[in-house]
Amino acid sequence: MRRIRWLLKRAVAGIGGFVRENAIDPLPILHGFRKYGPRDLRADAASGLNVALLSFPQGMAYAAIADLPIQYGIVSGAVASIVAPLFAGSRHTILGPTNATAFLLFAQFAAFSAADRLFYLPMLVLFTGLLLILGALFRVGDLIQYVSRSVVVGYITGAAVLIAANQLGSLLGIARPETPSDAPKTFFTILQVTFSSLDQVKWQSSTLAAATFLLWAGLTSRFAKLPVFAIALVVMSGIYAALHQFVGWETATFASFTLADLAPRLPEIGPRGFFSDMSLLIGIAFSIAFLAALENSVMSKTLASRVGDRPDVNQDMLGVGMANLASAFTGGMPASGSLTRSALNFSSGSVSRLSSIISGLLCFAALLLLGQSMGLVPKPVLAALVVCIAISVINRHHIRISLAATPEDAAVLVTTFVASLLLPLNVAIFLGVGISIMLYLRNASRPHLVEYEFSDEGELVEADTKTRDVPAISIVHVEGDLFFGAAELFRNQIQKTSLDPALKVIILRLKNARHLDATSVVALEELVQFLRGHDRHVIISGAPKDVYRVLKNAGSVDVIGRENIFVNHPRNPNLSTRQALKRAQELLGTKEADIRIFYDPTKKGS
Repeated sequence: MRRIRWLLKRAVAGIGGFVRENAIDPLPILHGFRKYGPRDLRADAASGLNVALLSFPQGMAYAAIADLPIQYGIVSGAVASIVAPLFAGSRHTILGPTNATAFLLFAQFAAFSAADRLFYLPMLVLFTGLLLILGALFRVGDLIQYVSRSVVVGYITGAAVLIAANQLGSLLGIARPETPSDAPKTFFTILQVTFSSLDQVKWQSSTLAAATFLLWAGLTSRFAKLPVFAIALVVMSGIYAALHQFVGWETATFASFTLADLAPRLPEIGPRGFFSDMSLLIGIAFSIAFLAALENSVMSKTLASRVGDRPDVNQDMLGVGMANLASAFTGGMPASGSLTRSALNFSSGSVSRLSSIISGLLCFAALLLLGQSMGLVPKPVLAALVVCIAISVINRHHIRISLAATPEDAAVLVTTFVASLLLPLNVAIFLGVGISIMLYLRNASRPHLVEYEFSDEGELVEADTKTRDVPAISIVHVEGDLFFGAAELFRNQIQKTSLDPALKVIILRLKNARHLDATSVVALEELVQFLRGHDRHVIISGAPKDVYRVLKNAGSVDVIGRENIFVNHPRNPNLSTRQALKRAQELLGTKEADIRIFYDPTKKGS
């Protein structure tokens, strides 16, 4: 029992020490207004207004994507825009609901009834916020840099196609399936359900959608700097109101809401208890948290690079977590870093985090003033605008780069994109991440064995020839990572060089070897023991200090023999190799010996 208490105490102390050493600023906004003047305030106010004109209708659109009442998207955008800047490191990123998180929420909640969605949503957003805050405190954001950009491009492209397909029903006036389990969840099932219901198409809905597409195209081509989304939504809603009153057109519209519908409520525990709710929601929350952190990181890094700021992904993750925490208690949906609204905020001349707060306050004001007018917004119009947004986030330039850069990037992009169409989105993104990591490990686990020899001047240079007469000593220059993925290949390659019966000593030149771990150390020990069993010797030359430290900590120095290990000398990198050659001559009992230099046939042109 005492031992367990000691272990727990050490674990708690270790966690506390880690958090203290990697402390995150609790309120970075306090340091964001040095030398802030009236001109900066005017710039932030103008940027906040522009963002609000986009954020309000986009909040409606993203709530529609998630199959939630539209006020959930508006509340999330307003609350996240106000809360996130207090804690985030980026001064340009705008948070709120996004395409990808909204559709991921829809895909995960598709099997829930409408009542269950609204009941469990606050708890889901709460879990999402807590996961993000914990991730920020433990510096998990640093791991996001290992997610390939090809995964992000493939995922966003696939999500955009899914979003567009999912709006087909609203565009054509086709009612959704009443039973949640019958709702389509993947691209092809969405198409199947839509095409099987073409007999239900309403021409009024299709006409309004087509007119919205034309208006959007005309406005973006000639007046791109204007809030096109808001203008198109207001104009088409006005046209429908006139047609409804004077011609009698009928199409589905959104439900109006009042101040009472916006009353904040605490996340509630379901009838089966807290742990049942956790098992039901934690997987969904983890997927949304991962995607939100990824989206926000990509956006904040992109904008920071344009102004010379230093992005802190963990500080930004804290901002996303706190925004979701606030959204959980105010009746909102999950929030993430918005690509379109952040880009608009930056291009509008935003100076500080205040522009985000201003946009959130304006969205709240509009929410209170316009709630009862939401019944005038036709669903086909908003669906058409959602499709326009989805198409706009498909970055053809990034797709072309990912497809042309390397075969691995192309494979990751195509796999992630296809998986997004065939599988649930949370499965698709983790599949893409897994494949990109496997391909990276595959490439990283191939250490290069380079051919070296001594020149006439006595310097160690890359060899021109590939054969040696009567080789007794082989110098193998190892270059690359020797972690667990490379250990077996490294051992097999060295064993192949020892097949020559004339070979007596192998000198492993580890000057450029990196990342030894337990697996590679065990492989090295097994190699030494194998060669000793065949009356051969292994000498290590040029070992960096970190490599020697790993060998010493693992007790492998005694196995190899301290007299057979020569540490690298930075001022004279060839000294350790000369010392290793002298040791090899001692083992051979000669003053001179023929030397065979190992050649790796996979290195062409060496």
